[in-house]
Amino acid sequence: MKAVSVSSSAVSNAMRYSQTRMQVDLVKAQKELDSGKVADIGLTLGANTSQSVNFHRDLDRLNSIVDSNALVSSRLKSTQDALGQIVSAAQSLLSSMTVASSGDMPDSVAAESGRSALQSLTSMLNASLNGEYLFAGTNTDVRPINDYSAASSPAKAAFDAAFLARFGFAQNDPAAANISAADMDDFLTNDVTPQFMGAGWQANWSNATDQQIVSRIALNETTGTSVSANQEGLRKIAMAAAIVTEAFSGNLSSAAKNAAAAKALALAGEAISDLGQLQSQTGIVQNRVSAASERINTQVDLFERHIIDLEGVDPYEAANRVNDLMSHIQTSFALTARIQQLSLLNYLT
Repeated sequence: MKAVSVSSSAVSNAMRYSQTRMQVDLVKAQKELDSGKVADIGLTLGANTSQSVNFHRDLDRLNSIVDSNALVSSRLKSTQDALGQIVSAAQSLLSSMTVASSGDMPDSVAAESGRSALQSLTSMLNASLNGEYLFAGTNTDVRPINDYSAASSPAKAAFDAAFLARFGFAQNDPAAANISAADMDDFLTNDVTPQFMGAGWQANWSNATDQQIVSRIALNETTGTSVSANQEGLRKIAMAAAIVTEAFSGNLSSAAKNAAAAKALALAGEAISDLGQLQSQTGIVQNRVSAASERINTQVDLFERHIIDLEGVDPYEAANRVNDLMSHIQTSFALTARIQQLSLLNYLT
C-alpha cells in the first residue's frame, strides 16, 4: 500500500483557486441579477448572437427617431405658440384700424398700435428653441427678421427712400398734408407692396430661407417640421404694421391716413386668415409626428420583448445563484482560515 502525502499548503492553494473562480462567477451572476440579461451574450446565444445584434441595432435606430420626434414636437409647439401671439397682435391691429378708419382714434395711438404690432411680430419671429431660430427655415443659426425700429434698419430706410422718391419730401414734411387718398393708395400698391411681397422682403426684412426643415419622423416617413418667416401671412401683417406706423406718425392728410388705414385693415384681415391656415397646417404636422411616435413605440416594445426572450434570465434563478455563490465563498474563506491555522507544532504540543 502506497502512502500519499497531502500538505496544508496544497489544500490552501486549491481553496484559493476555487475562491477566485467563484468570485468571477459571482460578478457574472450579480450582473445578470441587476440587468435581467445574460452576462455573456456570445457565450450563451452562440449562433443566435447575430439575431440579438440586429435587434439591438434596430432598437437603437427606433429610439433615436423617438428622441428626434420629441425635439420636433417641442419645436412645433413653440411655433404654434408664436403664431398664436402673432395672430393676437394682428387682431389687435385690426381692431385699432377699424376705429382709426372712423376717425375716432388719435394719430399717436394709431401709430403706437402699428409699432406694437411690429415689435410683437419681430419678437415672435426671432424666437428660438435650444439655440435654433424657429422661423429661420434652414438657416437656424441666423436671426430671421431685421428689427424695423433699429437705427440702421434697411427696411425703414427702404420705406423712407420710396416715399421720398415718389413725393419728393419726407413723411413729416408739411407738404405731406397735400397727398390725396388716390396718391397714397397708388404709392402703397406700387411702391410699398414690392418691399414686402417681392424681392424687397429678402433684401431688407428677412434672413430666413423658404425651405423648411425636413425631419424623418418614421423609418419610411419624412415631413417639413418648421415654418419660415417668409410665409405670405407674416409678410402681410408686417406690411400692415409698417404702413400704420409710418402713415400716422407723419403729416399726412386725413384722406391719405384713411387710405392707409383701409389698406392696413385689408392686409390685417388677410393675414389673420393666412395665419389660421398656417396654424392648421402646423397642427396637422404635429399630429403626424405624434402618431409616428406612437407607432414606433409599439415597435420598440416588440423589439424589447424579442430581446428579453433571447437574452433574459429568470430573476429568481439569478438571485438563488448569487446567494449560493456567496454562501460557498464565505464557507471557502472559513475553511481557508482553518487550514492556515494548522501547524505541526500545534499538533505535537
